[in-house]
Amino acid sequence: MSTTTLTAPTGTTVTRTRERAVPASIPTRRIVGVELRKMFNTRSGFWLMASIGIAALLATIATLVFAPNDELTQEAFSAAIGFPMAVILPMVAILSVSSEWSQRSGLTTFTLVPRRGRVITAKLIATVLVAVVSMLVAGAIGALGNIVGSSIAGVDTVWDLTFQDFALIVLANVLGMLAGFMLGVVLRNSSAAIVGYFVISGLLPTLFMVLSDAQQWFRDLWPWIDFNYAQGALFEGSPSAAEWAHLGVTGLIWLVIPMALGLRFLLRSEIK
Repeated sequence: MSTTTLTAPTGTTVTRTRERAVPASIPTRRIVGVELRKMFNTRSGFWLMASIGIAALLATIATLVFAPNDELTQEAFSAAIGFPMAVILPMVAILSVSSEWSQRSGLTTFTLVPRRGRVITAKLIATVLVAVVSMLVAGAIGALGNIVGSSIAGVDTVWDLTFQDFALIVLANVLGMLAGFMLGVVLRNSSAAIVGYFVISGLLPTLFMVLSDAQQWFRDLWPWIDFNYAQGALFEGSPSAAEWAHLGVTGLIWLVIPMALGLRFLLRSEIK
């Protein structure tokens, strides 16, 4: 709003108020679309996303070549594809956040959208969308490989992966991607976050396993503190109530609490 003051010839003062239009807020869907494009529009981002399909194709071919004829099932192809997905997808999530700081684009991003929470929310939505779509594409490649493999081997096509099993696998990979997203928010450095992911997904589970073999008291505690162990129940299908409880507690420890602390510092930190 602006105010203009005019003086009439008779000495009286006339005040005229002019309303200035307030620009509309940027829609969330547009911010999500921008964040999705930012995952693809660089050379490294493009090849990282392309590696999802390439890895699924290579895993399918490897299963066709090396698996015995009686093991050419949908479950076998899904298991082969699931391993590279579990490694690649968290890297995508990490870079979606940490690149704002490592590539020094955060100042531009948070100037265009000053409310940082909206940007981080859009990044989170884009991350989950990429995880789900990637798993659907990988599942389609695995299904095609199952049909081709059974035709080549001359055996019946076995569809032993139910919709519930596939949904649990998708959930497990989404949780793995969220772990990468959390590390990106907390560390805000690509190299440190990638190393941190391999620590919590590879090194710590191994140490926990060794400790559980050596100490009986830790063996009972292990499922309640190892997020990677709790995720394993999703790949096996139909988790029990206790296994869902393990996943909830470990998710609180390794995802929710660090994410909350990381967001608190991210929203308050200085952007350079």
